[in-house]
Order: sequence, then C-alpha cells, then structure tokens
Amino acid sequence: MSSGKFKGKTLRLLERGHKGLVYALFSRFGLVVLLLLIQVAMIVVFYNLFKEFVPHYYAFSGVFTAVMVLILINSRMDPSSKVTWLIIIMIMPVFGCLLYIYTQSDFGHRALKKRTDMLIADVRDIIPQDKGVFERLNAENPEVAALAAYMRRGGCRPVFDGCDVKYFPSGEDKFQELLKQLRKAEQFIFLEYFIIDEGLMWGEVLEILAEKAKKGVEVRVMYDGTCEFSLLPRNYPKKLRELGINCKVFAPLTPFLSTHYNYRDHRKILVIDGRVAFTGGINLADEYINERERFGHWKDTAIMVRGEAVRSFTMLFLQMWNISEPKPDFGVYVEQHECDLPEAKGYVLPYGDCPLRSEKLGERVYLDILNRATGYVHIMTPYLVLDGVMENALEFAAERGVDVKLILPGIPDKKAAYALAKTHYRRLIDSGVKIYEYTPGFVHAKVFVADDREAVVGSINLDYRSLYHHFECAAYMYETNCIPHIEEDFQQTLDKCRRVTYETIRKEKLTTKLVGFVMKAIAPLI
Repeated sequence: MSSGKFKGKTLRLLERGHKGLVYALFSRFGLVVLLLLIQVAMIVVFYNLFKEFVPHYYAFSGVFTAVMVLILINSRMDPSSKVTWLIIIMIMPVFGCLLYIYTQSDFGHRALKKRTDMLIADVRDIIPQDKGVFERLNAENPEVAALAAYMRRGGCRPVFDGCDVKYFPSGEDKFQELLKQLRKAEQFIFLEYFIIDEGLMWGEVLEILAEKAKKGVEVRVMYDGTCEFSLLPRNYPKKLRELGINCKVFAPLTPFLSTHYNYRDHRKILVIDGRVAFTGGINLADEYINERERFGHWKDTAIMVRGEAVRSFTMLFLQMWNISEPKPDFGVYVEQHECDLPEAKGYVLPYGDCPLRSEKLGERVYLDILNRATGYVHIMTPYLVLDGVMENALEFAAERGVDVKLILPGIPDKKAAYALAKTHYRRLIDSGVKIYEYTPGFVHAKVFVADDREAVVGSINLDYRSLYHHFECAAYMYETNCIPHIEEDFQQTLDKCRRVTYETIRKEKLTTKLVGFVMKAIAPLI
C-alpha cells in the first residue's frame, strides 16, 4: 500500500520482472536439488548395474568420507561451519562430499579473487594516512587507534578527522536528503546498491540521474546480479545507457557451474562529486521509504558523510566497478577536496569487507567494539544467525556487566531466518543479553553504538551471509557529532518493541521452534 507521502517526477522504464522457473534453476536451491538428484541417480544406477560390487562401494565410500572429515577438521573454517558440513557429509556421503568440494573450490571465482586482490594491492596507498590524524587519535584512545592501525594493514582504510556525519533514522529522511544532494551534482554520481526496484523511490532518483547525464554529469550505476531474476530484466543496463547512464551488474547469476552465487554485492554506496557520500541499510526500493508496505513498518537507517572520508567511499565503489575494467582509473576521482566543516569533530573510518579474503573485517570490527565496551552496546540488526565467536562475544560482554541490547524484527521478511534467530535467544538471555522485537514491523537497520563514543552504520548484518559471503561496507565512527543521535534513535525504537523473555520463548509456536531446530544444523549455508 502506498502512503502517498512523496510526490514528484518519477521515471519508469519497464514493468516489474517476476521470479520463475529460470530463477529457481539458476539459484543455490537449484544447485542443491541437482546434486541431490545426482546422488539418487548414482545410487539407483549403481545398484542395478553393479550389485556384486556393493560391498566394495561401501568400503570406498567409508574411506573417502573419513578422509573428507579429516580434511574438514583440519581446515581453517569456523567451528560452526565445520559442524554443519560434518552433519551433511555423515548423513549423505556422496552428496555432501560433492557439495563440499564444489563450494570450497575456487571454481568459477578464481578470476574474481585474483582481480580483487590486485585492485586492493593497487590502491593500498592511493589515499595515504595522515600521520597527524592518527597520532591525535592514538593520544585520545590507544585502543581505537590500534583498531585503525589493524584496518589499515589490510588495505586502503585511513582514518579521517574533520568530517561531518549526519544520521538518518528512517528511509524517508534519507530519501529527501539524497534527492537534495543529487540535484547539486556537477561532476559525477556513483551508485552501488544491492537492490534497485522500479517504483517511486527509484523513479525519482532516476529522473534526476537522467537529467544530470544530459547536462554532462558522469553517472554510474551498479547493482547486484540477483536483481536480474527477482526485480529487473537482463536488458535493464541497456535501457539506462540509452539515458546516458553507465550501468553494470555485479556477478550475474550463472547456472550451476560457478560458486559465484555465494558472493553478492550487498553494499549501499552513493557518492556525489567526491564531496558527499551515503551508506547504510537502505536500498533503492519503495518498501525502504514505507511507500509500499511488505512487513509492517520498515525501520531502516543511513548516514551521510561529508569531508575527506568521502574519498574512501569513492574508492570502494571504484574497486567494485573496476573488477571488469582492463584499465582501472582511481586517481582523478579520489583526489582531495577542500572542505570547511568547522563544527565537525571525532573520527570516521569507512571500510569495505571482501568475502574472497580470509580477513573477516565486518565481524572483527563488531567483536572489537563488544570486547572494549564498558557501559553499553546497543545493536539493531534484521538477522541473528551467529557463529560461535560472535555469540560468545555477546555473552561475555553482558557477563562483564555491559548493557547489551539487541533490536530485531517483530515481523520477519524471511520465516526461516526468523526461526533461526530465536534459537539463540535463550542462551543469550541466560548471559544477560536483552533482546527486543520491533512490534510495528521489520527492522532492516545495521547499527552498533557503544558507550556514547563509537558506532558503526553500514550494510553488515549479524548473519553468515554478511559476515562471510557478501561484499559489504560501513563507516566506523568515534566521538562524532551523530553518535548521540544514533543512541537517541535506538531508545526511541526501543519504546516500540516488546522484550523477549523466558515466557515469550516458551509460548513460541511449535512450528517456529522446529524450523529453527532443523535450520540451525545448516545455518552457515543459508
């Protein structure tokens, strides 16, 4: 249902695409079904043609499974994922081993991994760290400076001061400011979003992009390949190019032969002229501004950054854009801009997370905040699918006396993920973690705020997808002006929540408990 809050010029290029048989065939589900059918077919054929060799088959299968289990135990995989794979391999040896070999191989994404590693190495020093800024941060808080130093070692992630950060407690607020800033564009506009869907929000944005492109502004748009099957047709980039907008689709889905499907571009980045950048949880679709109701009221957040930190967001966009470019060009776009922001204070460190590297930066930043907090850590996340490390960190913080509160959706968008989140509730509550569910609808915000001094806002959820399998982005902030506003928004959102207790857990539907119980065994794979 449309709220009718926003009125303006909208541009539509097509009717909504639909999921169908093609989507199912090319998806992760299609792959799993195919491998399962292969195992069934292999068993049937084997029994019919080689009955006399059945004992030999079982002997070979047993040895092969044992070897795979030893390889798995000695791998660098996180313990929760190991348990999942052990279950799969022990129950379905042929299917499980084939699936494990397939997903752990570089088949289908070797070129992508090589390219991303090269781009990260090439831009390592493109934005140098201001030594004076780092020294001032180190004098104020050596622990935060240590985090900044660690992040810098893994790539081009300098920490900046003198940047202004504005926090938006809703998609509606961000949308209005986004349109305002887009109309000011004179040189370039870069957009990178996980989801783009035609409607009022994207229509108004597209109208401005088309006008700016006519005036000579360089406009680039990039969205994730999953949109091609669920929302936008394959020829949509061509339609945008006809408007003067350069468009790319990140990692279009391919049938079965690639593990590419696992690595999605979940980032939300908008950069305008190198002077202003947006990030957060908000995609370019109508439900994010409550113009279309899907799961009750949609609670989301974002930030707008001004100052030198915008250069990092520009670089993050160009890294993804240049994956398919033979001659990447960064310099002209990440040049330093003069900016006068006298009221700005604190430090901002934008960063991106790449799933093709062993470093799980998104999780490590969250863990660092939890481990250093002394007063409180307040979190908003749409999904709670935790590995052992994150679960222990939440528990330990609460057991140390830190006020750990989590706000989760009251109305889920994914029933399985909702049921899976609830499997963590009792253990977390036992440790003193306070859990709340947003009664008006769905929480899509990804927010950490701690001790009235530091916060993270970005695209990174507390689930395996975000922490292990997606390209993500966020901004770490220390002592910035917006941090009190983030905490204020958390408290106002808390007023609209119901607290999860032992009693509410006991009264949970049996079907939800059963789904969560079963899904927990395969949580790292969903």
